[in-house]
Amino acid sequence: MFIAGFPAGAWGTNCYLVAPAAGEECVIVDPGHEAAAGVEEAVREHGLKPVAVVLTHGHIDHVASVVPVCGARGIPAWIHPEDRYMLSDPEKALGRSLGAQLMGEITVGEPDDVRVLSDSSVLGLAGLSLTVEHAPGHTGGSVTFRTPAAPELPPVLFSGDLLFAGSVGRTDLPGGDHDALLRSLARVCLPLPDETVVLSGHGPQTTIGRERAANPYLLQVAGSAAPTGAQRRGL
Repeated sequence: MFIAGFPAGAWGTNCYLVAPAAGEECVIVDPGHEAAAGVEEAVREHGLKPVAVVLTHGHIDHVASVVPVCGARGIPAWIHPEDRYMLSDPEKALGRSLGAQLMGEITVGEPDDVRVLSDSSVLGLAGLSLTVEHAPGHTGGSVTFRTPAAPELPPVLFSGDLLFAGSVGRTDLPGGDHDALLRSLARVCLPLPDETVVLSGHGPQTTIGRERAANPYLLQVAGSAAPTGAQRRGL
């Protein structure tokens, strides 16, 4: 499996292009603020052909480039139905204004082809198998995407803003729910094997084993410890 990733825009949101190998069809995960140029650069550099966009949730820092990215290639975007309204009304999702200057750099609205994700479904896209897990807490429609293990390759979890290296996503915006986020961590993350690579919405990659041993929120849901003021992240 081939993965190209880069942080983009004002919030440093990680965007990923995932393919069976370089030079093949790919899926784009979370093309956020100012991500379109990075997507085009990765496509050219690695000879990729995007066939779909998949979104871990609807916050503007993860979806701001969906319209231009999908429109340029005529591809669909997949999002959980509980977060779909955020594509057209990002300010409602944040409970505050984004500011006129920043909004001038964002294309608000839905692409022509929007498809909805369902819990525990498996998307077959670009020769990949992506297992979808509904993981509410950061938003009501947050999801993760997981690839299976392969010979000499560990499984990969695209965790969005559910789980970060050393932390978790914030829950103080509309639709956020701290208790729901803890339940999602317990249900989605704890059962995964330690070698699972975690590619999150912000910050560096990590593994489930590393987070199981040191992340205060995973320790809490595992019954080992309570958070000690660790900073939560995301928009």
